[in-house]
Amino acid sequence: MEFLVASSIGILCASGVYLMLRGRTFPVVVGLALLTYAVNVFLLAMGRLAIDLPPILSPDATAYTDPLPQALVLTAIVISFGMTALVVVLALRTYLEIGNDHIDGLPDRTPESGDKN
Repeated sequence: MEFLVASSIGILCASGVYLMLRGRTFPVVVGLALLTYAVNVFLLAMGRLAIDLPPILSPDATAYTDPLPQALVLTAIVISFGMTALVVVLALRTYLEIGNDHIDGLPDRTPESGDKN
Protein backbone atom coordinates (compact mmCIF):
# COMPACT_ATOMS: atom_id res chain seq x y z
CA MET A 1 0.00 0.00 0.00
CA GLU A 2 2.89 2.37 0.73
CA PHE A 3 4.26 1.79 -2.75
CA LEU A 4 0.89 2.64 -4.28
CA VAL A 5 0.56 5.88 -2.29
CA ALA A 6 4.18 6.86 -2.99
CA SER A 7 3.75 6.10 -6.70
CA SER A 8 0.56 8.15 -6.91
CA ILE A 9 2.26 11.10 -5.20
CA GLY A 10 5.18 10.83 -7.63
CA ILE A 11 2.92 10.60 -10.67
CA LEU A 12 0.84 13.58 -9.50
CA CYS A 13 3.99 15.65 -8.90
CA ALA A 14 5.58 14.71 -12.21
CA SER A 15 2.47 15.40 -14.27
CA GLY A 16 1.83 18.63 -12.34
CA VAL A 17 5.33 19.94 -13.00
CA TYR A 18 5.11 18.89 -16.66
CA LEU A 19 1.83 20.74 -17.11
CA MET A 20 3.08 23.83 -15.27
CA LEU A 21 5.94 24.10 -17.77
CA ARG A 22 3.57 24.29 -20.74
CA GLY A 23 3.13 27.49 -22.73
CA ARG A 24 -0.63 27.88 -22.34
CA THR A 25 -2.58 29.00 -19.30
CA PHE A 26 -5.08 26.13 -19.00
CA PRO A 27 -2.43 23.39 -18.59
CA VAL A 28 -0.69 25.58 -16.01
CA VAL A 29 -3.89 25.77 -13.96
CA VAL A 30 -4.43 22.00 -14.21
CA GLY A 31 -0.78 21.38 -13.27
CA LEU A 32 -1.14 23.62 -10.24
CA ALA A 33 -4.22 21.66 -9.18
CA LEU A 34 -2.37 18.35 -9.59
CA LEU A 35 0.48 19.63 -7.43
CA THR A 36 -1.94 20.63 -4.69
CA TYR A 37 -3.54 17.17 -4.84
CA ALA A 38 -0.08 15.62 -4.49
CA VAL A 39 0.66 17.77 -1.43
CA ASN A 40 -2.67 16.82 0.15
CA VAL A 41 -2.05 13.09 -0.36
CA PHE A 42 1.49 13.54 1.00
CA LEU A 43 0.19 15.28 4.13
CA LEU A 44 -2.34 12.51 4.73
CA ALA A 45 0.28 9.81 4.16
CA MET A 46 2.58 11.42 6.71
CA GLY A 47 -0.20 11.35 9.32
CA ARG A 48 -0.11 7.56 9.71
CA LEU A 49 -3.85 7.11 9.76
CA ALA A 50 -4.94 4.60 12.39
CA ILE A 51 -8.22 2.77 11.90
CA ASP A 52 -10.92 2.53 14.61
CA LEU A 53 -9.14 4.82 17.05
CA PRO A 54 -10.59 8.00 18.53
CA PRO A 55 -9.17 11.31 17.28
CA ILE A 56 -8.82 12.67 20.83
CA LEU A 57 -7.43 10.80 23.79
CA SER A 58 -10.27 9.76 26.05
CA PRO A 59 -9.83 8.37 29.58
CA ASP A 60 -10.48 4.78 28.51
CA ALA A 61 -8.49 4.81 25.22
CA THR A 62 -4.95 3.47 25.07
CA ALA A 63 -4.12 4.95 21.65
CA TYR A 64 -5.48 7.74 19.50
CA THR A 65 -5.35 9.12 15.98
CA ASP A 66 -3.48 12.36 15.45
CA PRO A 67 -6.02 14.95 14.17
CA LEU A 68 -3.36 17.36 12.92
CA PRO A 69 -2.89 15.85 9.40
CA GLN A 70 -6.63 16.02 8.72
CA ALA A 71 -6.72 19.64 9.86
CA LEU A 72 -3.72 20.47 7.67
CA VAL A 73 -5.28 18.84 4.63
CA LEU A 74 -8.57 20.64 5.19
CA THR A 75 -6.72 23.96 5.39
CA ALA A 76 -4.68 23.08 2.30
CA ILE A 77 -7.86 22.28 0.34
CA VAL A 78 -9.36 25.67 1.18
CA ILE A 79 -6.16 27.52 0.31
CA SER A 80 -5.69 25.62 -2.95
CA PHE A 81 -9.29 26.32 -3.98
CA GLY A 82 -8.78 30.04 -3.43
CA MET A 83 -5.44 29.98 -5.23
CA THR A 84 -6.91 28.09 -8.19
CA ALA A 85 -9.81 30.55 -8.43
CA LEU A 86 -7.35 33.46 -8.43
CA VAL A 87 -5.19 31.88 -11.16
CA VAL A 88 -8.25 31.15 -13.31
CA VAL A 89 -9.45 34.76 -13.00
CA LEU A 90 -5.98 36.06 -13.85
CA ALA A 91 -5.72 33.73 -16.86
CA LEU A 92 -9.15 34.77 -18.09
CA ARG A 93 -8.32 38.45 -17.68
CA THR A 94 -5.03 37.99 -19.54
CA TYR A 95 -6.82 36.18 -22.35
CA LEU A 96 -9.38 38.96 -22.66
CA GLU A 97 -6.71 41.71 -22.57
CA ILE A 98 -4.14 40.17 -24.90
CA GLY A 99 -6.28 37.95 -27.10
CA ASN A 100 -4.39 34.69 -26.64
CA ASP A 101 -3.66 32.30 -23.82
CA HIS A 102 0.12 32.10 -24.03
CA ILE A 103 2.04 32.51 -20.79
CA ASP A 104 4.43 35.08 -22.28
CA GLY A 105 1.67 37.03 -24.06
CA LEU A 106 3.24 36.72 -27.52
CA PRO A 107 1.14 35.52 -30.46
CA ASP A 108 1.71 32.23 -32.25
CA ARG A 109 4.50 32.21 -34.80
CA THR A 110 3.49 30.48 -37.99
CA PRO A 111 5.88 29.58 -40.84
CA GLU A 112 3.85 31.61 -43.36
CA SER A 113 4.08 34.83 -41.32
CA GLY A 114 7.56 35.58 -42.65
CA ASP A 115 9.49 35.27 -39.38
CA LYS A 116 12.95 33.77 -39.76
CA ASN A 117 13.15 32.73 -36.06
